Amino acid sequence: MPLTLASLVQHPALKLAVRAGAERLDTPVRWAHVSELADPVPYMEGGELLLTTAMTLDATDAEAMRRYVRRLAGAGVVGVGFAVGVNHDEIPQALLDAAHDEGLPLLEVPRRTPFLAISKAVSAALAADQYRAVTAGFEAQRELTRAALAEGPGAVVARLAAHVDGWAALYDASGAVLAAAPDWAARRAARLTPDVERLRERAAPASTVVGGTDDRVELQSLGTGRRVRGALAVGTGAPLGTAERYAVHSAVALLTLTTERSRSLQAAEQRLGAAVLRMMLAGQPDHARTVAGDLYGGLLDAPFRLLIAEAAGDADPAAEAPLAAFADVLEAAAAHAGEAVLTVPEGDDRLVVLAEDGGAVVAACAAYAAKEADEACAVVGLSAPAGPIAAGTAYKQAEQALSVARRRGRALVEHEELATGSLLPLLADDAVRAFADGLLRALYEHDATGRGDLVASVRAWLSRHGQWDAAAADLGVHRHTLRYRMRRVEEILGRSLDDPDVRMELWLALKTTGDQPSRHPR
Repeated sequence: MPLTLASLVQHPALKLAVRAGAERLDTPVRWAHVSELADPVPYMEGGELLLTTAMTLDATDAEAMRRYVRRLAGAGVVGVGFAVGVNHDEIPQALLDAAHDEGLPLLEVPRRTPFLAISKAVSAALAADQYRAVTAGFEAQRELTRAALAEGPGAVVARLAAHVDGWAALYDASGAVLAAAPDWAARRAARLTPDVERLRERAAPASTVVGGTDDRVELQSLGTGRRVRGALAVGTGAPLGTAERYAVHSAVALLTLTTERSRSLQAAEQRLGAAVLRMMLAGQPDHARTVAGDLYGGLLDAPFRLLIAEAAGDADPAAEAPLAAFADVLEAAAAHAGEAVLTVPEGDDRLVVLAEDGGAVVAACAAYAAKEADEACAVVGLSAPAGPIAAGTAYKQAEQALSVARRRGRALVEHEELATGSLLPLLADDAVRAFADGLLRALYEHDATGRGDLVASVRAWLSRHGQWDAAAADLGVHRHTLRYRMRRVEEILGRSLDDPDVRMELWLALKTTGDQPSRHPR
């Protein structure tokens, strides 16, 4: 319990008597300070018990005492100890009235009680309170450590909530709630996800305070260096005391240890994952299973998806590595769903991931891409579902989808989109449009002179697979007229329409340009 004015009044050796402000005796006392100055406020910090004999005060002047008491109360002084029998035989009425009006506790100090005795009592009580707080903090640390070793992070959160007489919650790197205590706190913790995401943008360790006075929440990041692996929320009705602060710091350290793997272990797992992936891509799933053991569960037995991610070209170089952040999101989703995931960095600019088809990792990938669509920091290509012997094919599919994603400026492209869609969108880039314009330009220029409609004739003839009568009927001309036009096309292009490659190139050029003559000179 913190030291209060009531504690000092109850101290049997001090013999203090309450003369005013009895309703505020439960106010904590931070220190006892002796001052005979007419205005001691510039030398006060707040929370002090001011001890005085009124040596330099006109304690009988009502107006002077009102100003004096008002300034003390405004400065946060918790009470005044007035020594009687020194300069005044009793507390002057003017000081009593001012203290009553302001509600400031006024204690009468008998002549036989020296101010030094009061200072010693305050110092001893504060030291004892500090010792109790430190002892309670160390006991909380031991209890939290036992909980972490025996039961895991969830038990640490539950013990911490009990120690701070409030609630606590643990978040993963994506801001999802992993554990909360008491049970009702999970809903309150979920509302803080935006605050956790903002905290994640700062280098660890970082902290912030959110909420109001009745629901004060401290957020602490978990992780080392620039990598934030998660966050801890602690909700209380008041600022944390010394013992509670010890408990929170202990919990942060323990939870960081449980969420932050050592660099050597992480590097070893990545090397093993790279070896397993190489075996899968080489068509050796049996060897891959033997090497992996139980590390990836049944992931290698499929069906799985393979995705390849690369940093976006306009990613901020000063920000956290985008692929590292993306990997954290996927690994957090896997951990939350109890899924296995194989994540293998390829250099500093590429990430290969093997994940369960239809699982939380693939869903998290899609959600990440949708969320980051406007400011994508990573570009992702996703394969179709595959089995163990088709890992190599899945890798090629992911690479193809990644290439299209980059060309289209999208955060995510699935290979299945390419397989079920039209070929034409894949050709809609500047190089293809330039080729189409170059191939058809001479025909458009011919038509612009009014000497014939060669472009429309080519389109009709190709759409009718070279059938003269059908194409001529579509154009509303005689077939001999159409034959003449097609000979002119061959003359202008310098290429034969009997060549299937020429016909294919013309058709794709027409589809690419959309037959928009307004784009060509007339």
